[in-house]
Amino acid sequence: MSATGSGIRIADRTVYVNGEFVRAEDARVSVFDRGFVFGDGVYEVIPVLHQRLMDRTHALERLDCSLCSTGIGWPCSPEELIAVLEELLVRDDLQEGYVYLQITRGVAERDFAFPVHGRGQESLVAWGVARKIIDHPLAGTGVAVVSVPDLRWRRRNIKSVSLLAQCLSKQMAVAKGAYEGWMIDDGVVTEGVTSSAFIVRANTLITRASNGSILPGIRRKEIMRMARENDIGLEEREFTLEEACIADEAFMSSATTLVLPVISIDGTMIGNGRPGPVTQKLRALYVQMLLQQAGI
Repeated sequence: MSATGSGIRIADRTVYVNGEFVRAEDARVSVFDRGFVFGDGVYEVIPVLHQRLMDRTHALERLDCSLCSTGIGWPCSPEELIAVLEELLVRDDLQEGYVYLQITRGVAERDFAFPVHGRGQESLVAWGVARKIIDHPLAGTGVAVVSVPDLRWRRRNIKSVSLLAQCLSKQMAVAKGAYEGWMIDDGVVTEGVTSSAFIVRANTLITRASNGSILPGIRRKEIMRMARENDIGLEEREFTLEEACIADEAFMSSATTLVLPVISIDGTMIGNGRPGPVTQKLRALYVQMLLQQAGI
């Protein structure tokens, strides 16, 4: 088995699979699981700091929305799910990073229509990954992004495990030497392949409205709240790639990056090519909030 960026071999990681905690090399799901056959499932990523789950209330709310939108039931209560995730943190002594979980419709004969089995047949798997979040290695320098076509389906508000379009787009960005891709649909930026997209003009934060055309990012929600509370203007609207390239600042947000400066788009320098003051302020506020939540 190869090592991962977490410093823990995949084989040595603990995985929760439908009621059992097992070593990763022993983790198994059925080939008839609809998540494997159809991508018929949803997922969540929850940051971890000081061995605590961060933003978990928002994560559970978004998970519930994804499950309701797809007609997939909860495999357990939200409280039981949190207990499972917290046990993973203890078993692997995960201090900082994230936990990944996915819920699928479960095992059934291959048929596009939903199986007739009742609730309680859903599949749940989860594991943790160590990752630097507070001291992200690229937070001080910023990253490059490139534009890529938005290849996704129309229900972008669902955090679906069907991620082939995002994989193709991410590979396009990586092949061009970029850290992230910003997806373009009908001439405007929707969001990042694995993140929310923001630009700043004249001390005003601009990001696309969450109306089903983007994933309702948890970090995005908190960042907008911080902007309102700290005299930073806010506009939820579409913006074009051209507008992004002449912005004063740009940044992306996600569970594992919080607020990450974007210093170039398609090779065009953003601002002075360094993380801008609004971006730095919002990152500092977010880090401060997480440290307080973690009791550090």
